[in-house]
Amino acid sequence: QVQLVESGGGLVQAGGSLRLSCAASGRTFSTYVMGWFRQAPGKEREFVGVISRNGVTTFYADSVKGRFTISRDNVKNTVYLQMNSLKSEDTAVYVCAAGVVWSPYVSILSIPGKYDYWGQGTQVTVSS
Repeated sequence: QVQLVESGGGLVQAGGSLRLSCAASGRTFSTYVMGWFRQAPGKEREFVGVISRNGVTTFYADSVKGRFTISRDNVKNTVYLQMNSLKSEDTAVYVCAAGVVWSPYVSILSIPGKYDYWGQGTQVTVSS
């Protein structure tokens, strides 16, 4: 079992940057595909991006491509979400997730049901 704890959220002005972290418990972190999702009030959970087990491959939602970067440190059992050029529409609770399914298709990796463990989330608020 994996426990995930996000941190790094906060209030930032539009155009600013934040880096979120997701720390995982357990010794098997490197065996998990790690995803980031977000959920704004009144909206469904939205896929943000995903990183492969070895950190070589990443996929992103079109809405964040070119602005957000996911990375991971398998020694520190942590995955990161670097968010640049933030917009008001990026305001949401950001949640990390761990799963065992990998696919060459982002359409598969973007499905929340493909992930087995979820963190509690961290709030990101972007003021315009």
